[in-house]
Amino acid sequence: MGDPQLAALAQRYFDFHLADNPTAASFYGIPGYDDKLPDPSREGDAVRRAHHAEIGEGLQRIDADALDGQDRITHSMLARLVADQTASIDAALSEVGLSNTITGPVSAMLSSLPRMSLDSDQRSRDYLVRLGSLDAYFDAVLERYRQAGADGRHQTRRGVLAVIEQIDDYLGTEVTADPLVSPTPAGVDFEEWQAAAEDLVSQRVRPSLARWREALEAEFLPNARLDEYVGVCCTPGGSDGYAAALRQFTTVDLTPEEIHRIGLEEVERIREEFAEVGSRALGTGDTAEVIARLRDDPSLRYETGEQIVEDVTLALRRAEAALPKAFLEYDIAPCTIAEIPAASAKGATLAYYTVPAADGSRPGTHWVNTYAPGTRARYEYEALAFHESVPGHHLQFALGQTLDGLPQFRRFAYVTAFGEGWGLYTERLCDEIGLYSGDLQRLGMISFDAWRACRLVVDTGMHILGWSRERAVAYMRENTALSQVNIDNEIDRYIAWPGQALAYMIGRRHIGALRERAERELGDAFDLRHFHDRILSNGSIPLAVMTGVVEDWIAEGA
Repeated sequence: MGDPQLAALAQRYFDFHLADNPTAASFYGIPGYDDKLPDPSREGDAVRRAHHAEIGEGLQRIDADALDGQDRITHSMLARLVADQTASIDAALSEVGLSNTITGPVSAMLSSLPRMSLDSDQRSRDYLVRLGSLDAYFDAVLERYRQAGADGRHQTRRGVLAVIEQIDDYLGTEVTADPLVSPTPAGVDFEEWQAAAEDLVSQRVRPSLARWREALEAEFLPNARLDEYVGVCCTPGGSDGYAAALRQFTTVDLTPEEIHRIGLEEVERIREEFAEVGSRALGTGDTAEVIARLRDDPSLRYETGEQIVEDVTLALRRAEAALPKAFLEYDIAPCTIAEIPAASAKGATLAYYTVPAADGSRPGTHWVNTYAPGTRARYEYEALAFHESVPGHHLQFALGQTLDGLPQFRRFAYVTAFGEGWGLYTERLCDEIGLYSGDLQRLGMISFDAWRACRLVVDTGMHILGWSRERAVAYMRENTALSQVNIDNEIDRYIAWPGQALAYMIGRRHIGALRERAERELGDAFDLRHFHDRILSNGSIPLAVMTGVVEDWIAEGA
């Protein structure tokens, strides 16, 4: 049955999470929140902080030592989430994260709101209510930036200029082509609904972003931080805030300096692998030549966005067919492929994933960036597909939603080190089970490994060691085959979202080390399918909790 007090507290936490993050509730497919937006103000943070405090106080009233099984995991997770999220609120690093990347509020809203499912008349009407409050949301974010500036916490100049350009591009389009009026509503008169949406966009949303544009140029640009000072260590409280972000995203107790050193070691190891596979694929074992060829050879680039989508789709289908080699059979929601909307594609990363709606109204989706296909490498997109779809994020999240015996917050939880560590782990796993179409595509896998290893170096380098943006870009260029446009977008993402990029390689290394330990201790009794099941069947969990889960599994089989 489980501990009833803990079960009630877990549900209370999830209810708070939905109230504080209504757009997330919409993506989950949970009704009752489709007309709401989050409160981005400092007052909103105070409410969220109070919510976490209430859960923390409730946890203290429960004897953790008396719990076992899933209750023990639930208690441990809640304690970790409450502590990390409270520290993140206090750090307030988003106040200095103005950006045109996916983390920026303009990009986030223009790309996420149109993807909401409007499969009923209620949801269609709720969308209009939400759209009508988007101007107040943008005004509140702008005021938050002003408050940060008054505290000496300034934006980066590059971030300000990028958002000005983004807003200019957005305002330069016709309202009828606006992504916010692109959804197809159900249960309502389409022409009336579309006219109402266009009116809200033209009368409220666009004027609010015009106010942004004016304020960014007049108020923020003169005080913005130059490229030499992009790290949060250059803002008041930034170093302490980065330490909080590091703990939240990695769920380990490594220091920034330790993570920086791990990154340097990983990069050197991967450079040797570039040489080994490059000699077979490209006829040269010189790492610098391999990287230069991968980056600069025009024959390795796409010609059209349709080619990108086709390659990603084929890789997904191969992975789906090969799942029985490494996984048990699961009944999960389907995964689809879609292109990142044009309004946000220019400053977006290579790809991202959105979870299926719990009510079945929307499948899981691997969003692929097809902007400027001539700049995008053919060899990268197989590893990308495996990471974002199957057996990566889609398998993990879709399976998590089927775990009926777990509290809701665990079924929908996203622990970055777990989720992104798993996604990166599957890139190598797919090589083990023979899913890459050739050595050239394996070089894409290796470059992606180098990319994630470089993140450990450049993220800590900028935000703790004071690296300039130029130095971070140069390091990525020397040690990965990413195109220049992708390197620029990635570095700007790390600047705007401190610490998040560390989770990938730290999580992958942790999963790999646990697998090696299980193989060593179980010997012939080790079964890869059941190892993966044990990793995934507890939902998204902190890395320390994962260690306990695997240790219990080893003890059962020893």
